[in-house]
Amino acid sequence: MKKVILTAFIAFSGLFAAQAQTPDVQPAPAENPNPAEVKFVKETHDFGIIPQGTPATYSFEFKNTGKTPLIITNASASCGCTTPDWSKEAINPGKKGYVKATYNAASPGPFTKSITVMSNAKNSTVILYLKGDVKPAEQPKNPQ
Repeated sequence: MKKVILTAFIAFSGLFAAQAQTPDVQPAPAENPNPAEVKFVKETHDFGIIPQGTPATYSFEFKNTGKTPLIITNASASCGCTTPDWSKEAINPGKKGYVKATYNAASPGPFTKSITVMSNAKNSTVILYLKGDVKPAEQPKNPQ
């Protein structure tokens, strides 16, 4: 009886060992051989000196230099003082789109802000930069 139980245990253990050695591997999805590709005219814009309290806006222009439609899935700013907007429709190959960013210029002093653009392109993440120097608002003079 001990031999039967021992044989059954060994056979049962072997079944689990064989099953553990054959992992359930899924093949990786095939990469698109003709992806969209986003090419920005420029990736940094310098506003120079801007007055405090005056929002400054710049529109970064890009072109889809790839072979399939380009879709911008998100554009997020590095802080709440910058608001991005972008082309929401698919950009066909050879066509242009935009990512527009507005900096609120509330605080005086130099600034550099980034906008992270995500898309279905081969270069799926692009970081754009706004920079400048906010000139403090002139204080009204107190008459004496």
